[in-house]
Amino acid sequence: MSQQINKFDKNNFAYIDGANLHKAIEELGWELDYRRFRIWLLEKYGAAKAYIFIGLIPKYKDLYQHLQECGFTIVFKETTYDSAGKTKGNCDAELVLQAAQDFYEKKFDRLILISGDGDFSCLANFLLEKGSLALIIAPNRSKCSYLLRRIQTRIVYLDGLRHKLGKRKSPQ
Repeated sequence: MSQQINKFDKNNFAYIDGANLHKAIEELGWELDYRRFRIWLLEKYGAAKAYIFIGLIPKYKDLYQHLQECGFTIVFKETTYDSAGKTKGNCDAELVLQAAQDFYEKKFDRLILISGDGDFSCLANFLLEKGSLALIIAPNRSKCSYLLRRIQTRIVYLDGLRHKLGKRKSPQ
């Protein structure tokens, strides 16, 4: 089991699978308040930097600007379209490469992985072996891959945190 994070760990980096986070929260029926989420990552887990990996789609430029204003570092993946016109922009390789690069350059103390995608189990296992995996934050408990759940590390699920991290309805 990885070490517990405490208030002294202030150089942790968060690596967020943007599509996985968005889709999983949407399936739970609520909307994430990214500003509150970023503050929560910093205050609770010492995430000095928070990368969000996301496909670049020009019509979402306002969202990208908002994410940057909230304190996220965006790493874009160029998108393409399949024969049915569906957007393709999987950022898994970009996230793994950035994490590996930052690990080898000793930019962070420990890494926080935010995704429920089992494709990241190899990264999580590697970092766990090196003592550099802080925890995994999975957006949706029921959609978190078994490949991540079987790793001997702490997993925090966002399912029950709507009251802390969800967008609040503005008074009419």
